[in-house]
Amino acid sequence: MKAHNTPLKRALISALLFLSLIGWAPMAFSALQGEYEMMEGEPSLHESGKVIFLEFADFYCPHCHMFERVVVTKLQQEFGDTFESRMIGFPVMPGKLPTVFEMYNQAVTMGKGQKMKEVLFQSIHDKDIQMFDKTIRTLILKEVGLDRTEFEAGLASGKPFQALGKGKQWGERIKVTHTPTVVLDGNIRITNLTFDNLKIVIHSILEQDKKS
Repeated sequence: MKAHNTPLKRALISALLFLSLIGWAPMAFSALQGEYEMMEGEPSLHESGKVIFLEFADFYCPHCHMFERVVVTKLQQEFGDTFESRMIGFPVMPGKLPTVFEMYNQAVTMGKGQKMKEVLFQSIHDKDIQMFDKTIRTLILKEVGLDRTEFEAGLASGKPFQALGKGKQWGERIKVTHTPTVVLDGNIRITNLTFDNLKIVIHSILEQDKKS
């Protein structure tokens, strides 16, 4: 006898299928080790064989400076070309102009983002430079190795400021409340920012790539 495909039966099948999908989704990430949180609704930016390290940070934040110097530098040494660090400017310190964030964003477009980030952190926290007028910028550009005319034209275009605004909107959307905040590959939030935990999570992501 042919079974009748009743509405109740169809509903039960749909429910079982839905539950099976819910049960399967976390298993896709079950091989990851360490402490992390998968962010629902955020797309993955992962590139095979590389982990994109997104750091919401404020150049004027002493914790960000320390984290950059102690943790991020060690991670770059540990993972080399399989590790790409990108800073997302997220101002939290009151009373500061956005100039340094614009400088960093413009340097990124000119291929010198990492060097500019290092010099800006050092300038603010080690040399106590708080204002970045054209005279100071000229000295910094010489140290970083950027053409002054091209750099100033880029700043004047307003694009670095727009990039800062987009980064702030992103951070607010995912509820960034403090700096530094780290997100790996666009959708893996890390709350335990110790070198050891970050190393474990990044290593497990790269190991997954090898197995896939």
